[in-house]
Amino acid sequence: MENKQQIPDYIFETSWEVCNLVGGIYTVLSTKAKTLQKLNKDRNIFIGPDIWKDTESPFFTESGTLLKEWRSRATAENLKVRVGRWNIPGKPIVVLVDFNEMYAVRNELFTKMWNWYDVDSLYAYGDYDESCIFSYAAALVIESLYKYLGGEKLNIVAHFDEWTTGMGLLYVKHRLPQIATLFTTHATSIGRSIAGNNKPLYDYLAGYNGDQMARELNMVAKHSLEKQAARHADCFTTVSDITARECAQLLSKNPDIVTPNGFEDNFVPKGVAYQDGRREARERLLKIASVLIGYKPSDDAFLIATSGRYEYKNKGIDLFIDSLRRLKDSGDSTKELIAFILVPAWVKEPRQDVAERLNSKKNYNTSLPNPLITHVLNNYYEDRVMNQLHAAGFKNNPGDKVKVIFIPSYLTGDDGVVNKPYYETLIGFDATAFPSYYEPWGYTPLESIAFGIPTITTDLSGFGQWACSAGKKGIENTGVVVLRRTDSNFGEVADNLASTVKSLSEVSEKEKQKIAKSALAMARKAHWAHFIKYYLEAYDMALNKI
Repeated sequence: MENKQQIPDYIFETSWEVCNLVGGIYTVLSTKAKTLQKLNKDRNIFIGPDIWKDTESPFFTESGTLLKEWRSRATAENLKVRVGRWNIPGKPIVVLVDFNEMYAVRNELFTKMWNWYDVDSLYAYGDYDESCIFSYAAALVIESLYKYLGGEKLNIVAHFDEWTTGMGLLYVKHRLPQIATLFTTHATSIGRSIAGNNKPLYDYLAGYNGDQMARELNMVAKHSLEKQAARHADCFTTVSDITARECAQLLSKNPDIVTPNGFEDNFVPKGVAYQDGRREARERLLKIASVLIGYKPSDDAFLIATSGRYEYKNKGIDLFIDSLRRLKDSGDSTKELIAFILVPAWVKEPRQDVAERLNSKKNYNTSLPNPLITHVLNNYYEDRVMNQLHAAGFKNNPGDKVKVIFIPSYLTGDDGVVNKPYYETLIGFDATAFPSYYEPWGYTPLESIAFGIPTITTDLSGFGQWACSAGKKGIENTGVVVLRRTDSNFGEVADNLASTVKSLSEVSEKEKQKIAKSALAMARKAHWAHFIKYYLEAYDMALNKI
């Protein structure tokens, strides 16, 4: 007879991205929370950094009643915490910890980690200290809550996300081995570094030694911490099969289970609200294009976008631009195509001339100088996107069939040009492309199909691999095109992306509706309702281990 799967009485999950929007991990946690709340209401406590000093966090609402008795205890233990709820669906309990006064124990902490677990912090730099001190503070919060709740009588899981929280996991493992620890790496630090340093990750993966590469790339501290956290956690997980192979080779540890990233589509409007949102977003995007290039684009212009972090090679930004160059140079495009690059760069401010035209009721028939970009950059001449656009010969002249517009600002609704949040902008596009080289999962294409917008990705992304295995292939069946990408076929992928974009721009209205319907159906397969089972299995593994 099989043992019944154990459900934790409490889950304490620690991440730098709790109530702190940085990247994809924020999406993982903030969408998973609603499903966890249904399973175990208010017994899933997220722990994040209290970095909000001068302004109130838009993601956090403090409470005077939640864990009131424990807060008094925490204060007596010199823990500076705020307790409240995360302003997301499910409204989970959050503890934000102020760790600034704990830097005094840095050397003592790093010495302990060397003595306990051989974590080599000697050559640490950058964000290493900040991450480790935060995760240590989070571990002290877990230790305090454990004692307050009578944890010795409960099944408790402490879940730590990414190398940034590894030191917290190791502290809990040493001090409270009766707590089941779970460690999830969303991307290995050394794998990301290999890819980011233009070294071939995939063709030579079997030949790489993680420790050796860490020394070569000056990544010893982060790699050492991540490796020991993976090794000593009661359950080690990662988000995709492609990253699992990376972990096995570079961390010398096979994940115990792959926990793919689900999401919720509650941010997608329905019915009339969807149609209104799409119309408004499209009008805004065409307006931005018109003030830059000096004439009104075609009403049926094909709008495509790429977005995400400014990881020029890893996110495939370089390949996206090159595919557009090929499409431009071929002269094959039958439709006006406007590509948007929605990638935050080192931005100074919105361009004044762009803002003035957007706020004016005049019609302009002359283009602005440099009609390729909407904001002022601090490092314009060093910016890789702008350099590639100029080298590729993009001018955005009225007669050009293919135009490119770089919007280098976070889309939070107050950037001064778009003035719409990302999702309210995404809804206006006809397609998206994310031809990633290094992408352990990939939320951006998943978000795209959740809006019924077809997307193009590669088989080097976790999402791309999942899409290939989740049902029938083909854009008409899934809303997703997955391009085969390797270390050595850049030109081939750029050609395939260009031809795919051209084909999508030419589909009939009937075909477009069919693709949108398939995209929505595919997105529903990735809901947390389907993927939470992998985390429940991981929690059970961790509890059984102890």
